[in-house]
Amino acid sequence: MKRILTLIICSACAIAFMRAQTMGNIAARKLQMAEFAITNLYVDSVDENKLVEEAIIRMLAQLDPHSTYNNAEEVKKMNEPLQGNFEGIGVQFQMIEDTLLIIQPVSNGPSEKVGILAGDRIVGVNDSVIAGVKMSTEDIVARLRGPKNSEVKLTIIRRGVKEPLYFTVKRDKIPIYSLDASYMIQPKTGYIRVNRFGATTAEEFTQALKSLQKEGMKDLILDLQGNGGGYLNAAIDMANEFLQQKELIVYTEGRTSQRSNFYAKGTGSFKNGRLIVLVDEFSASASEIVTGAIQDWDRGVVVGRRTFGKGLVQRPIDLPDGSMIRLTIARYYTPSGRCIQKPYSQISGIDSGLQSGDSQEKYNQELIDRFNHGEMIHADSIHFADSLKAQTKRLGRTVYGGGGIMPDFFVPIDTTQYTDYHRNLVAKGVVIKATTGYIEKHRKELQDKYKKFDSFNQKFEINDNFLAELRVLADKEQIKFDEKQYSQSLPLIKMQLKALIARDLWDMNEYFQVINATNQSIQQALKVLNEETYGKIIKNE
Repeated sequence: MKRILTLIICSACAIAFMRAQTMGNIAARKLQMAEFAITNLYVDSVDENKLVEEAIIRMLAQLDPHSTYNNAEEVKKMNEPLQGNFEGIGVQFQMIEDTLLIIQPVSNGPSEKVGILAGDRIVGVNDSVIAGVKMSTEDIVARLRGPKNSEVKLTIIRRGVKEPLYFTVKRDKIPIYSLDASYMIQPKTGYIRVNRFGATTAEEFTQALKSLQKEGMKDLILDLQGNGGGYLNAAIDMANEFLQQKELIVYTEGRTSQRSNFYAKGTGSFKNGRLIVLVDEFSASASEIVTGAIQDWDRGVVVGRRTFGKGLVQRPIDLPDGSMIRLTIARYYTPSGRCIQKPYSQISGIDSGLQSGDSQEKYNQELIDRFNHGEMIHADSIHFADSLKAQTKRLGRTVYGGGGIMPDFFVPIDTTQYTDYHRNLVAKGVVIKATTGYIEKHRKELQDKYKKFDSFNQKFEINDNFLAELRVLADKEQIKFDEKQYSQSLPLIKMQLKALIARDLWDMNEYFQVINATNQSIQQALKVLNEETYGKIIKNE
């Protein structure tokens, strides 16, 4: 009896010790036991991988809008734009009525090397017909892409050539550029538009700066409108081009992550010229890091609308099957101590009981709320609490935290030319179809008449015949004509058509030169530079 009692006491002590040792792992053990029980005991067969994925997704939904799970295929697609390249045949294309129309072959890319031209239509890939068979764009892209040096056989229809043409293309690495445009927007003023912060952004940006400086650039307009961010290192490298040595660019800090400071090296090539940064409500993350650093050091003037407010640091956690968790571990802060991240506690799953996906939708709804509250139209609709005030590092100007970067010059969103009729034209691809159809018919005529873009930009106009073709295409797509809305959107429609033609005949630089002529933020930036308003804000010491 005594021996039994001793065993009971020893067992109780061992259990208590084990419980103390494993208290922190109880939650994990519960999850494992639940998954094991369902997989092995549930009345019907289950997909174990799907169960685990759903559990991970639901857990992350309780945290913040930027802690996410991606399966292996999503990870691959997500990384391609940031890594700066993919492997394929090298064409820009548009799907027109179930046919792949080549807008442009990539310069010196695999397709251009074998003689494929803009305006060609790919109707066959290897032994598969891809035209007129309702094949998804994703399926077509999957057939065109493949490992470097692998070959793909293309069947091409070319305008003016009766018989199909056959090409064998050897796939190669195709660059994905971070810069959309880089050109002199006026004498002594350069313009650079950056669409993302990827692996090649710093190199592209440095080259663009040097090229524009050779053309006489003294001032720079840096366009980050719509730039959703990317790699932190790319943002730091860009900010370094503008800041002096040892000036703080950004710092990160979290519950289990000690403060990390990131400083400029002082090796930049544009540390003294006048600088204007353009932002809007879709400028986020790395864009906000660059903008915040420039504003906090009084290095430049920010023009546009309040940025998105994405200031959470994610650590990628690779899982065995190629999937990934991106877990938020810290927050970004500008040099003056402003937190870039906008509030999200009221919409996170843990506070509101929202289901998976609902919290992200609610989070994105915040931009619509800004518009409905008048913030994107009237500057006086924006109110900040005194507790959110901060001072810039050099001049002591008042700036505000609380989510996003508030510009020095507010530019309201222009909705005067946007109508339901125009939105339907764009959504159903009518604007693109009208442009590609026009170029297909008139390419040689346009190339002969406009040897240089400047001549095209000054003299080319969208004529009534072109607009009539657009109307016919709109009717085919069952877009009900509205005279009032058409007239209201006509200047915008003409500008978009002209810009797309310029893109096809030249490149993205020329596309944005047409688009930017009516961009109100850019016009405000030029006004700040030309009317000497800049010097009143950024006082020279």
